[in-house]
Parts: sequence; structure tokens; C-alpha cells
Amino acid sequence: MYFLWYLLIGLAAGWIANYLVKGSGSGLFVNLLVGLIGGLVGGWLLSLLGLVAVGTLGSLATAVIGAIVLLWIAALVSRGRKHGK
Repeated sequence: MYFLWYLLIGLAAGWIANYLVKGSGSGLFVNLLVGLIGGLVGGWLLSLLGLVAVGTLGSLATAVIGAIVLLWIAALVSRGRKHGK
């Protein structure tokens, strides 16, 4: 049951981050993937600062923060490839 809850949080986090960074949706699967990986990145970043997410809103906020960082890195890499050609 927790697995489904993590999927829902990841999907919501990916959608929110994608909306905040790009302004348009990328699809269900991409949002889910970005949200789930963002949750790991966000948890790692917050642990470096000595912070721990508590509850559902804390988990969602952590995943959104990580997903935004992940999307920014992807945009930088993508922009670097366009200039390199």
C-alpha cells in the first residue's frame, strides 16, 4: 500500500515541479519518473542540511524540491548540448 502512496506523491511532485519550471506538462510517465527521482534527490539534499521531511506534506515538498533541482540540471545539460553543436 505504501508503494502506491509513494507513486501518487511522486506523480504529484513531478507535475508540480514540471509546472513550476517549464510551465507545461510532459506526460504522466515523465512526471512520475521526475517526481520519484526528485524524491530521492530532495531527500539527499535535505539530509545534507540536517533536515528531515515529516508527514505527507513534508514528503511532497521534499520530492518537489528534488524534482525542481533535477529539471534544472536537465535544462542545463540540454542547453549545453545545443550550444555545443
